[in-house]
Amino acid sequence: MTSSPTTDLADRVAALPAMDRLLPALAGLPPTYLVGGAVRDLIVGQDSVDLDLTVEGDGVAAARELAQRLGGEASEHERFGTATVRAGDLIVDLATARRESYAHPGALPDVEAASLEEDLARRDFTVNAMAIALSEPGRGELRDPLGGFADLAVARIRVLHDRSFIDDPTRLLRALRYEARLGFGLEQDTERLVREAVAAGALSTVSGPRVRDELMDLLGEPAAPVAVGRMRDLGVAAALHPQLRADPELVASALLNAGETGADGALTALAALVSTDPVSLGPFVSDLGLTAQARDAVLRAASAAPSLPAALRDGPRPSEVHALLAAESPETLALALALGAPAGVIQRFTASLRDMRLEIGGQDLVDAGLPPSEAIGRALEETLRRKLDGEVAGREEELRTALELAQGLS
Repeated sequence: MTSSPTTDLADRVAALPAMDRLLPALAGLPPTYLVGGAVRDLIVGQDSVDLDLTVEGDGVAAARELAQRLGGEASEHERFGTATVRAGDLIVDLATARRESYAHPGALPDVEAASLEEDLARRDFTVNAMAIALSEPGRGELRDPLGGFADLAVARIRVLHDRSFIDDPTRLLRALRYEARLGFGLEQDTERLVREAVAAGALSTVSGPRVRDELMDLLGEPAAPVAVGRMRDLGVAAALHPQLRADPELVASALLNAGETGADGALTALAALVSTDPVSLGPFVSDLGLTAQARDAVLRAASAAPSLPAALRDGPRPSEVHALLAAESPETLALALALGAPAGVIQRFTASLRDMRLEIGGQDLVDAGLPPSEAIGRALEETLRRKLDGEVAGREEELRTALELAQGLS
């Protein structure tokens, strides 16, 4: 195993948030290592969010002791030998160094304790299969048995073994996410293995929620359009569903406009993917196991947005714009813009029309002498329409108009 003591890495580790509390608390515990994406990000100089630690020993017992020392609590997951320690703003995941086996393709792994080398070898890609020692002596030492550092140096995503995408097909999406995020390329044999796994139907062995986790992470990346293009070119999108619209330019526009409308970018991008035929793709979206609200936002956007560009392009009156858009989510508006809806019309709707209300209500008409009836509601609706179109302004004019309308409808 390659070992590289690096003062620079030790300094970078020490500068991570909450390490001033964590490192002293590890004293006397079994050898503990920072692993995975945090190591990769430290080396390439990117900010890292998650702190994943691997313990050469009993990770759950180490987590209990660490939580006690930090005045926090540990949530344990005995089956996988993992635990999460929370102490104030410090959240850290600890795992027993382990090896994994899969009962069948796409299954969750069976695990057992192993060495650090075996633990690193079970991971997805070489750039995620490095560790930095956190324990003394040797703090800051890079453990890199599989050549991840060299792959980082040449901007390469390389899988660890030939069955990796068969054992865990969600790695197909993860590979493209890392490739796009880091601006890297798939190593030649890794790309071949991607194509072979896709052709073998590997993704059909994975549950919808596991696909969701990886797909939504991919669509949430700033570089999602690049990853979507790769999904199309490598057959991953068609393997998820033959009718997915893996159009990187549409996804790029959807993400840009999500920022303009306040939409959720990943949901808007997913709506773009299913906008070719939301009826046929409805079961695919439902199988992902999104929340009901997120599922409905995606399918509504995919269904409603394609018709809006034409409906909004011929200079509709403000009241007509309001009628078309008032019930639509930000995701629908963002996708409509991406599909060519006139930006000025939607901008005016979001800036002034969406929140326009009457200054009067039904009680005002009753107080003016009208008996309660359905005519009051219809009169208020028509008064709002006129206000939207600039035909009515001010409370007194609203009240006069609504009274006349209601009396005429009675």
